[in-house]
Amino acid sequence: MEITLTKRERLHPFTISLPGVEGAVRNGLAQTIEKLAPLKLSADDKGTVELVLAEALNNVIEHALAATQGTTLIEVTVRHDEKGLHLTITDEGVPMPTGQAPGAKAPDVDVDLADMPEGGFGWFMIHTLAEEVQYERIGDANHLRLMLSLDV
Repeated sequence: MEITLTKRERLHPFTISLPGVEGAVRNGLAQTIEKLAPLKLSADDKGTVELVLAEALNNVIEHALAATQGTTLIEVTVRHDEKGLHLTITDEGVPMPTGQAPGAKAPDVDVDLADMPEGGFGWFMIHTLAEEVQYERIGDANHLRLMLSLDV
């Protein structure tokens, strides 16, 4: 009797922790992709996970944790189910200014070169690539929940 394995193996939920400093993002991304190996993600899906996670982590470091100077950790919790890949990024930085994640609107680029916006593209990209984007402040911690639909 031959046993056939499906493309998707079971992925046990996991959490990675990284220091709240710029240089830690690359290592955090590598750890996450390595732990996602059981899903046998396509190159496109790996790229999507890396782009969304890198942008979100860099935003945490640049904005939420700017005053902490790396004295706090960022936790990324990952789980997978039939809906997709669920990422929860938790940090103890300052809360989002409006109490919610920035919107999905693309910055206006139909302007003179001197007036071209410097930011705002990351959140547009996150909203474009993620099925769900939710932000919540619980106690002293920010919780950004992202759900990505993947082809697994």
